[in-house]
Amino acid sequence: MAAKDKFHTVVRRALEKEEWKITDDPLRLEVGGTKFEIDLGAEQLLAAERGKEKIAVEIKTFLSDSPLTDYHAALGQFLNYRLALEISDPIRILYLAVPIGVYESFFKREFAQISIERYQIKQIIYDPIEEVILQWIP
Repeated sequence: MAAKDKFHTVVRRALEKEEWKITDDPLRLEVGGTKFEIDLGAEQLLAAERGKEKIAVEIKTFLSDSPLTDYHAALGQFLNYRLALEISDPIRILYLAVPIGVYESFFKREFAQISIERYQIKQIIYDPIEEVILQWIP
């Protein structure tokens, strides 16, 4: 099993506060003989005609001295997980969860914004102290 990020429990609690039901911790997939573990799987009941919305959340803390290095690793992992989900669970939407401090200091930079747009990275911005989700970026 992969090591859980420092703020794994924080993001889980934040999702639960927004009435998401955690269905998988971690969400395990196997595609073409390769095993994947995404930090969380969750679902939320929507209007009766729409059924359930299902998401997968990869939680990142960006605690190293180089946020760019952390971003390289997170981006590669995110893209691989998204591909695995497209093959094995195409209804589930993948989000990258990042703490507000990292979002403010790194993800608002021009390069990061261009990259996020180019690779269509959906984000959850969370407050690790208050244990709440501050913003969903589709």
